[in-house]
Amino acid sequence: MAYVRGERQQTQLFPASLEDYVGGKDPVRVYDAFVNQLDFRELGIVLDDNQMGPPEFDPQAMVKLLVYGYAYGIRSSRKLERALYHNVSFMWLVGGLKPDHKTIARFRRDHREAMKGILKQCVRLCVQLGLIEGNTLFVDGTKIRANAGMRESWSKERCDRVLKRTDEHIERILKECENVDASESGDSSLVNHPELQDAEALKAKVQAIAETLKKSGKPVLNTTDPDCRHMQGRQGTHAAYNVQLVVDDMNSLIVQSDAVEDVNDRHQLANQATQANQTLGKPCETICADAGYDHNPSWKELEDQGISVVVKANDQKPSGPFTKDQFRYDAGRDCYVCPVGQTLAYRSTDKKTQHRIYTVANATICRTCPQKMACSKSWTGRTIARIPLEEIRPVVQARYESPAGQVLYARRQCKVEHPFGHIKRNLGVQAFLLRGLAGVRAEAALLATCFNIARMMTLVGVGGLLPEPSTA
Repeated sequence: MAYVRGERQQTQLFPASLEDYVGGKDPVRVYDAFVNQLDFRELGIVLDDNQMGPPEFDPQAMVKLLVYGYAYGIRSSRKLERALYHNVSFMWLVGGLKPDHKTIARFRRDHREAMKGILKQCVRLCVQLGLIEGNTLFVDGTKIRANAGMRESWSKERCDRVLKRTDEHIERILKECENVDASESGDSSLVNHPELQDAEALKAKVQAIAETLKKSGKPVLNTTDPDCRHMQGRQGTHAAYNVQLVVDDMNSLIVQSDAVEDVNDRHQLANQATQANQTLGKPCETICADAGYDHNPSWKELEDQGISVVVKANDQKPSGPFTKDQFRYDAGRDCYVCPVGQTLAYRSTDKKTQHRIYTVANATICRTCPQKMACSKSWTGRTIARIPLEEIRPVVQARYESPAGQVLYARRQCKVEHPFGHIKRNLGVQAFLLRGLAGVRAEAALLATCFNIARMMTLVGVGGLLPEPSTA
């Protein structure tokens, strides 16, 4: 059987220009058109061909390079530089420019705020195209590793432990010095011994870390990336960030992205909804999230704005004859009435949790009650804790348990988990490259923008996103 073999010395007739290498419906043309329509002045990037100083690479070309690279999982500045020499679509996109990896990394670092603004303009474009309604939004979060290792994370306990061990090591070396001097053996003194100098340097370093940790007020400080936190994920505990996404119900397009230091999602619902509404230019009608966003103050804040909250409560337990839901709260008298008719009056407020504590006036009432063992085993009688703004919980839970609420909540997973799956699996994002909260937020916004562009091409098609060809 014969084989078809290549011939490297064969003369080829390549197209005369880069334009001829890229087809008219190639996806790279969508990224080119998208960046061309961005308002760079709003992004804070000045486009001035007459500015003073040495020439620099076209900011539009640099933004195109970053957006297109992130869209195909090429985020490293060195890999982006390599693509400019070997990938025809990259060559065409930047017009043959070849910035080195240092220039690419510096541009990305210096324009972190601009990267976040690109997502906002992308959302507005989707609204203009009728791809985002902004009526129903879904919120969810995921943990993505920081560009930092766990070894560089320091707690007060670790600082104290290392300082104690270092002090013991220094003391041992100094005793050796004294023994040498006392023996008058003629050996050189160990006072300037390298091991002693290393121990003293380590002690000074740890003391500085302990002082910085104390000023920060954080339980743990990572010296590589001070903004990241220890977070528990499916693959264990890592130095990571909590990435939040707000997704529109209509076409699963991302409206808002953010990265926060909070290890859980509890306080993020109102914050993310507010930012999403600012981008949309109008308040949404309904917002839906999972039980991780169970937070009464956030629910109350959104409900007061006229936004319907659909969130599964995090404390749902099987109802019984003497569970808390069977105790009726009397707002006028500020007391609870138990199922057998006894009153539990307000006693105190827990200073740490701000829970209001209600108990019976006389513990003998509970002790002599026939239902005592089914209700409470405490000698002091039954106690009820009322959390702040608890009056909002029945409203939200009734909406969640309604048939419409169940349909909406079932739709939540396929809507808001879709972008996370694309970013983590298709783009291969397992960790951020930039350090610091500002850099991580810029990367999260770039990834969200890339998802939206890919989704727009699926919904509208490449041709529907390209400008009309010039007839001139």
